[in-house]
Amino acid sequence: MSDIQASDANARAMIGFINWAHALDHYVILIFPTAVLAMGPELGLAYGEMIGLSTACFVAFGVFALPAGWLGDHWSRRNMIALFFLGCGVSLVATGLASSQLALAVSLLSLGVFAAIYHPVGTTMLIAAATRRGRALAVNGVAGNLGAALAAAVTGLIAAYAGWRAAFVVPGLVCIVTGIAFMIVVREAANARAQRVSKPEVPIDPRLLVVFVGLFALAVLLGGLLFTALTVSLPKLVDERLGDTSLPLVLIGGVATAVFLVGAMTQLAVGRLVEHFRATTVFVGTALLQLAGLAIAAGTTGLPMIAGLALAMAGIYGQVTVNDVVIARFTADAWRGKVYAVRFFLGFGTAGLAVMAIGFLHDHGGFDPVFKVLLGMAAVFVASIAGIAVLAYRMEERAAGLPAE
Repeated sequence: MSDIQASDANARAMIGFINWAHALDHYVILIFPTAVLAMGPELGLAYGEMIGLSTACFVAFGVFALPAGWLGDHWSRRNMIALFFLGCGVSLVATGLASSQLALAVSLLSLGVFAAIYHPVGTTMLIAAATRRGRALAVNGVAGNLGAALAAAVTGLIAAYAGWRAAFVVPGLVCIVTGIAFMIVVREAANARAQRVSKPEVPIDPRLLVVFVGLFALAVLLGGLLFTALTVSLPKLVDERLGDTSLPLVLIGGVATAVFLVGAMTQLAVGRLVEHFRATTVFVGTALLQLAGLAIAAGTTGLPMIAGLALAMAGIYGQVTVNDVVIARFTADAWRGKVYAVRFFLGFGTAGLAVMAIGFLHDHGGFDPVFKVLLGMAAVFVASIAGIAVLAYRMEERAAGLPAE
C-alpha cells in the first residue's frame, strides 16, 4: 500500500498529484534549454556559455536524489512531495527575477535540488499504490513526457510574447499553488512505514549479484547521459538542422514538442507490452529503437532528422518505463525509495557532464561530434541491456521454481 493511502479517494487524489508532479518535474528542468535561446542575445553570451549556467542544476538533479530517497523512506514521502512543489516554485520565481549570471546559476542550482525529489519519492509512491504497474507507470511516464514536451513549446511561447523571465515565473507560481493544494487535499496514514513490504517479488541470485548490479548501473548511467544530452540539445538541433533559414522561437518549441509527444505515446504502448511480455525483452527492444533513431538523425537533416529524433525519443522514454518495472520486480517497498534514489543519482547525477560536453562539442564542431558520442553510448547501452535480460530471465525462472513460503 502507499504510505498515504488512507482511503480510495485519498489514493486517487495522491496518484493524480503524483502524475501532475511528474509533468511539472520534467517541465521545470527543461525550461532553461529553450529560454536560453532568448536569454543569450540579451546577456551577450554564446550558446555554450549560457547552457553551462545550468550545469549545477543538472548535477543537483541527480546528486540530491540520494538524500531525497532516504528521507522519503525514513521520514515522509507525502511531505517530500509537498517540498518538491513549493521548492521548485520558489526557485523558478527566483530564476525569473535573477539579475546576474551568479544569481541565475544559484537559482538554477536550487531548482535542481528540489526537482531531484520527485523521481525517487514519487515513483516509489506510485509503485506501492499501483495494482497494474505497467499501465500506471505508462500513464505516469506520459505525464512526464507531456511536461517535457510542453516545456519547449510553452517556454518558447511565453518568452516570445512576455519575455524569458515570465517563462520561469509563471510555472513557478503554478508549482507553489499546486503545493498548497497538495498539502490540503492529500493526507498521510499514521502507520505508513509499518505497512511497507520488506521482501522483493524476485530475489536476486547472490551468485549473479555483482554482474547484474554492475550491468544495471552501466545501463542507468548511459541511459541518463543519453536522456539528458538529447532532451537538452533538442531545441538547438531543431534550430540548426531543420532547414536553411532561421526559425522563430515559437516554431522551434513546437517542433521539439512534437518529438517529445512521440515518446509519450510510446510509453503507453510499452506499459501494455510489459503486462504481456517479459519486461527485459521489451527493454532490449526500446534500446534498439533508441540506437536506430540516433543513427538516422545523425546522418540526416530536415524532416528525416526529425523522424530519427522521434524514434530515438520513443526508445529513450520507453526504456524509462521498463526500467522502473524491472527495479520494482527485484526490490521491496520498504527500501525501494533508496534503490530508486541510486538509480536516479546514476542517471541524472552525471547530467552536468552531458550538458558541459554538449556545449564543448557544439562549440568545436557543431552537432556532428555530439552525435558520434551519442551513438557510441547507445551501442554500449544495447549490449548492457541484453546482458541484463539474460540474467533476469535466469533469476525469474529460478524464483518461479521455488516453493511458496
